[in-house]
Amino acid sequence: MSKKVAIGVDIGGTLTKVGIVDREGDLFAHTDFSTTKHKEFGQYLDELKSHIEDLKSQLTFEYEIVGIGVGAPNANYYRGTIEHAANLLWKGIVPFTEELQKRYDLPIYITNDASAAAIGEMIYGNAADMKDFMVITLGTGLGSGIVANGQLIYGYDSQAGELGHVMIEKGGRLTGLGRRGGLEAYVSSTGLKRTVFFLLCDSLEDSVLRNYSYNDLHGEIITKAAEDGDPIAKAAFEMTGRILGEQLANFTTFSHPQAYFLLGGLAKAGKWIFEPTQKHLEENLLPFYQGKVKLLPSGMMDKNAAILGAAALVWNHQ
Repeated sequence: MSKKVAIGVDIGGTLTKVGIVDREGDLFAHTDFSTTKHKEFGQYLDELKSHIEDLKSQLTFEYEIVGIGVGAPNANYYRGTIEHAANLLWKGIVPFTEELQKRYDLPIYITNDASAAAIGEMIYGNAADMKDFMVITLGTGLGSGIVANGQLIYGYDSQAGELGHVMIEKGGRLTGLGRRGGLEAYVSSTGLKRTVFFLLCDSLEDSVLRNYSYNDLHGEIITKAAEDGDPIAKAAFEMTGRILGEQLANFTTFSHPQAYFLLGGLAKAGKWIFEPTQKHLEENLLPFYQGKVKLLPSGMMDKNAAILGAAALVWNHQ
């Protein structure tokens, strides 16, 4: 009897990740390649197909591919398109599923990466028994996948959940979409770096972080500095957690999630981001929400979350 598998494709601004996954979350083969190599979208799809075929050749058992799931920035689930993605070379509206189906006669589903992560959390992660939760992805930006009453919230035109662009400070920091004061400019891996440099400029305290240029500073360095007691690193995490906790308290009034799951590079900082976020979340919740909203690490933290989340789109339709 052949095993049913799905292909998961995660399209990032730098890398595209591809893998073959079963319903239980076993990843049988995977690879990645440069998203930026091909300015021509058709050539990109040809390379994607080449990698998929190579992965298929690595399988040593009988299988049936039941579909392809794709996570991508600014993806429109309803239309199967990528629309005006700031970090991709292909501009305007890209008919992704239409063009990929010329290469594969399979069901193909596409949504933004945070929504894919939310579906992945339901199928492979820690939300299997939950019907109301949010996944907050903390990478270069801040993404959010919202599940209410057991259903992912796509909204009228499939662009619901852009919580990273909620304005928290009028005239504040610039986001990747040119919006000033958007949340992701403060709460993300990039936002944490920007906060570190703000604090370094605003303080005369000694800090090992003064030895790094902006481009050389990474989240792991800031976490290590915090663990070593560096005052700037600790203050940066406190400020980031305060802002995130306050905004999660605001988001709670929208759908009253049972839990928030944090996923991505910044979430890997562990207690340094979770503890201040939990503190300020609870402090800012309305009284009838207090003690009823959990803050949890994603169950996909130590897995290939990008590929699993994309593949979960397929299993969600089985």
